Amino acid sequence: MRYLVGFQVILATVLLHACTTAPQQQCPAGTQNLPDCPPLDAVEDAKINALFELRTWLPPSELTIDPVEYGKQAEIPINSAQAKIIGPRHEEALDSLAAKIWLIENAQHTVDVTYYIFKPDLVGYAVLGALCNAVKRGVDVRIMVDSVGSMRPGHSDLRAVETCAEDAAFMRNADGQITTKKARVQVVVFNAISKLQFNRRSHDKLLVVDGFFPQKAAVITGGRNISLDYYGINADGSEDLDAFRDLEILIRPGKHSSDEEASVGKVSEIYNTLLFVHKGNRRIWPLEADDEFSEGKYDDSYISHRRKGQESLKKLKAFPEIKQRMANMTRYMNANFHETQVRLSHQLGNLTSKQVTTNVVENLESNPNSILYLINKILDQAQAEGVSSGTLHIVSPYLFSGRYYDEEGELIYDGAQETLQFLKQNPDVKLEVITNSVMTSDNFFTQAIIDMDMAPRFLLTPEMQEIWLSSREKGEFNPDVVEGEEWQRLINHPQVFIYQTGGTDSVILGGDAHYGKLHAKFIFGNSGGFVGTSNFDYRSNLYNNELGFFFFGEGVRQELIDVFEYLKSTSYRWGTPEWLEMRRKVMESDSKKAGPARKQRGTFKTIRALGLEYLM
Repeated sequence: MRYLVGFQVILATVLLHACTTAPQQQCPAGTQNLPDCPPLDAVEDAKINALFELRTWLPPSELTIDPVEYGKQAEIPINSAQAKIIGPRHEEALDSLAAKIWLIENAQHTVDVTYYIFKPDLVGYAVLGALCNAVKRGVDVRIMVDSVGSMRPGHSDLRAVETCAEDAAFMRNADGQITTKKARVQVVVFNAISKLQFNRRSHDKLLVVDGFFPQKAAVITGGRNISLDYYGINADGSEDLDAFRDLEILIRPGKHSSDEEASVGKVSEIYNTLLFVHKGNRRIWPLEADDEFSEGKYDDSYISHRRKGQESLKKLKAFPEIKQRMANMTRYMNANFHETQVRLSHQLGNLTSKQVTTNVVENLESNPNSILYLINKILDQAQAEGVSSGTLHIVSPYLFSGRYYDEEGELIYDGAQETLQFLKQNPDVKLEVITNSVMTSDNFFTQAIIDMDMAPRFLLTPEMQEIWLSSREKGEFNPDVVEGEEWQRLINHPQVFIYQTGGTDSVILGGDAHYGKLHAKFIFGNSGGFVGTSNFDYRSNLYNNELGFFFFGEGVRQELIDVFEYLKSTSYRWGTPEWLEMRRKVMESDSKKAGPARKQRGTFKTIRALGLEYLM
């Protein structure tokens, strides 16, 4: 696909033209000591000026286009890139954390930090400390968090980082010269609850550093949020054995990306700009002091947050495993990358779509940049080209298979049935899925849908589905059913393999194995795949904004094969005796997983009866 030439300049002038007419502080000769005045040797740099305007937040009343519609219709390019996977093992989670800190600390021009969950724990404060230091170096910083995923009163920790801009340096151009634009910190809360925005979320996890400078740019996205839970460590530096097992993709522009091209860094930063100025967002600023005895311009409470940020950053970097990785990060950022092609995709259309459960097809087709649209297009193209063998691999913690009805209640789409029909027509094609079990899931509602609906629809006959769902005594705990010939034939489908993480040797069952919580999200086939933030559940497909990258290249694919096989080695196939035994032992245990596991059927029936299934 071609990209709109000069897209970043068009966006800066059309979307953000109001900035150019705002009154500027005058800095006549001899007054360069004023706080916002550049030094005498500062240069006017056209690229930095345009970038500064592009990155400036504006209220909805000053926008001249709809960012969501713009994103839906934009011609997003296929970029040449270098990429590597940051996988789910403990060592890789630490690599991810060290990489994020290192990238922020080595940013030279801009940093964008956009996360669904941004917790004010050791990791969160360390990131804020690094961002505070960055703006003091002259790096322009934007932070965006979701109002539900990162819900907390006031966001005083984020407001505190904005006060760091009081000591900001001026941005530098590509040659290292000081420019006339002073670096900022801009913080936005996505779809603020105060604006009565409850159900359309930004599920994004995105770090973009120096996006408009191809030789320096880096992009990280995937499943990891900003919280200790995702990096396998506790606040004292010890290993968290129950952490999320997650995965990300680290992307840098290809070796031959020029400054004029719409490189992957530029595309990512422009995408983030569209999300940044979404009309439901709320810009937050530090509150000015109202106490006449206050020592500074802002509320003194921000000082403690800034101090905590620096202390957390110092503490985190002193942990031996993080310290070692930080020392090796220059090499890490230049080794083991794979030349590939990538294409950013998003679900921006979900933020404004109407009749989301009955108008699914129309909403999908209105956003040709959506993840689901492109997956369907790729599969249709493969079928048209006669591809009739291979395996589609899917990893997701909360995977559903969509089933939708129109306003009259007529079935218009059943993902499981369409997939099974395709497999029947192509006997050399296989589907392999890895998801959570009752042992490893952190969301008992979605797990109930997986075990009581998604997997049975793929593997069981309607009659067997009814028996399975009826009760534990009549189905799951009934030897005549689960040890019968029909059950064994059904669950050993020759083309459908659904695995769930966990094992009977888990510590929660008295063993010594730790399985954590699966949170990775990726898909791959014969030659390429997708890594991103979408769980491919109803919420991801219908309501949330999500993003990710499609890739084409054997190097990244081989990394994902290794991850898939590792996760599969820690899983049981759905319906097998081992899987049933694990479930039974969980139900009989004294762990917090036992009650929800026993109540799965009731949970699922309640969700369906109340019409809440599409909100999971």
